[in-house]
Amino acid sequence: MKVERNHRISCSMPSIYLISAVQFHRRFRSTVIQAGRKYPNLDECYQKNSSKFWDNFYKLHKNKFFKDRHYLEKDWGQYFSDDAHSPNGKVVLEVGCGAGNTIFPLVAAYPKIYVQACDISPHAVALVKSHLEFREDRVNAFVCDVTADNLLKRINPSSVDVITLPDGYVLLRDYAVGDFAQVMLEAKNQMIGESFYVRGDGTCSFYFSEDFLSTLFLQAGFKTVNISTYCKQIKNRHKNITMDRRWIRAVFKWE
Repeated sequence: MKVERNHRISCSMPSIYLISAVQFHRRFRSTVIQAGRKYPNLDECYQKNSSKFWDNFYKLHKNKFFKDRHYLEKDWGQYFSDDAHSPNGKVVLEVGCGAGNTIFPLVAAYPKIYVQACDISPHAVALVKSHLEFREDRVNAFVCDVTADNLLKRINPSSVDVITLPDGYVLLRDYAVGDFAQVMLEAKNQMIGESFYVRGDGTCSFYFSEDFLSTLFLQAGFKTVNISTYCKQIKNRHKNITMDRRWIRAVFKWE
């Protein structure tokens, strides 16, 4: 299964896939200019240099930016629980593990679960390994760009196969079109492709619609089990603004 751009996707096996131009900070401006000379197309520029930008992101924010994703147990707990097909616990592959905000809530909630976790940022992987709850018998964290590297060279294909698994599911939660952050990026003229935006630090985000996502997975051989857009208003009292946040949540099954 091909993963395009830098979409945050998490995959769970053996029976689940879990799927996480131009105002720039001065800190990253020289890097952007050099990359821009080599890649005149901005979309290509940021995709080719995404590892560098995300590494800078995690060096700056460490593990303080994203909150732990405890909602996974509530929303999709049935996919992580032991069953007749996996009495020894599920094996989970998270693509784009960041600092471990998905890994450690899952490990804590499901004692038998084993997590294979990768990220394009070496610093992010180092943060995972330095976490107080990191154990090598529960988590294998490694650097990998799934859009360019052969993932099966890092993972035993007999235990994890993200393409041909007959009973596999993809669980996906990501930004949806109309999200407050997209509106703000649009206002700042930071769109570099259709629904694709660059932030001030050089990292990028894609905003999905239900039709686009369903079609994308249908073309890859999956049927849609469930898909919806979750909306929540968040009040920022300090700035006196109300933010309409939107996330897309979906379950797909390999056919």
